Amino acid sequence: MTKIPPHWPAQAQKIFDDVHALTFDGVGITRASYGAGENATVEYLATLAKDAGLTVRHDRAANLIIELPDSGDAPALWCGSHVDSVPQGGNFDGLAGLVAGLLCMIRLKEEGVTLARPLRVIGLRGEESAWFGKAYMGSGALFGKLNREDLALCDHHRGQTMSECMSAVGADIAAIENGETLVDKDKIAGYIELHIEQGPVMVGRAWPTAIVSGIRGNIRHNLVRCVGEAGHSGAVPRKLRRDAVFAFAELVTRLDRHWQDLLDQGMDLVLTFGVVGTNPHEHAVSRIPGEVDFSFEVRSESKEVLELFYQLLRDECEAIHAERGVDFIFDRRLLTLPALMDNGMVTSLLDLSRRLGLPAEKISSGAGHDASVFANAGVPSAMIFIRNEHGSHNPHEAMELDDFIAGTALLYEAVTDWP
Repeated sequence: MTKIPPHWPAQAQKIFDDVHALTFDGVGITRASYGAGENATVEYLATLAKDAGLTVRHDRAANLIIELPDSGDAPALWCGSHVDSVPQGGNFDGLAGLVAGLLCMIRLKEEGVTLARPLRVIGLRGEESAWFGKAYMGSGALFGKLNREDLALCDHHRGQTMSECMSAVGADIAAIENGETLVDKDKIAGYIELHIEQGPVMVGRAWPTAIVSGIRGNIRHNLVRCVGEAGHSGAVPRKLRRDAVFAFAELVTRLDRHWQDLLDQGMDLVLTFGVVGTNPHEHAVSRIPGEVDFSFEVRSESKEVLELFYQLLRDECEAIHAERGVDFIFDRRLLTLPALMDNGMVTSLLDLSRRLGLPAEKISSGAGHDASVFANAGVPSAMIFIRNEHGSHNPHEAMELDDFIAGTALLYEAVTDWP
């Protein structure tokens, strides 16, 4: 088993610090999909790779590709992660996988290692749904999974469409709009993504690393509007009210009961109403709210469970409509399929973990990752999780450098052990 290069910790820390300085927004990290922070990070990583003697290019979806010189055209093992972040997020979400892949690639170059298969590091753009309400834009475009409706989605932060933002960084919009596949799947031998865990499981179990077994999918509505009737708070009795807030609260309560019932039956499910609000221009203590806007998201490892719960949502909306006289207006439904990781790759990573003295443990990912797009496209895929305190999508991500180096060593062993 190879030794960890002594310069890796300092090398990794410098990259993390540099990108932090480039994309710090005063509170956390902001690397908007196809925006300034993402662009600056792509340029920084590309320059770093070139200075290390690596080959850099961009694919037709504007993703960053880093390769060893003269790596040829044989089916390659890909590793990487996403470049973007949520607004005021953490520095390690996505970036950790790119730094790990880059360290492995630089080591291969420095030591003159020849692999059985070429290695490509990919910096995927637009993984986060925070900007356009659609996730996996960079990876989805590669496999022809974006369409005109997707490209027309607008980022309310910048007032620009996905099409405009992707075009500005050089993506082939015409091909993407036509649903063309931008990559030859037969040229991808496998995909490995290192990523921080975005929940508390590994911290609670004292696992520095773990191997992902599967990734939850989700069904989302970015906007659902519950429309009732505004009125005077003192003048309208309960029986005659069409109160949007009470109707929404009842919907949440009913769905929470369904959630618990399905959990009791052993089903995998999480439910979130992440955005809720009434019109601030109509706020008054003495006013019955006539409208409530909210988002809806349900996640599960099972597509069947997702569809079951989604039907419960629609059924309960119909029932509350009949009982309370409110209407529920839904925007476009977004579906992201669950994904299972490749059993052979998972088994191999567990074995390598044992050989490195790391926990040989499997974990399910509640958060979505680009690896699910590769897996559902038929590419053998796997993920390495790194322990991370304080969750993710916030400025307080706290991945320990020692854990990251252990995970990077595991990634290196996987790359060099690949048949």
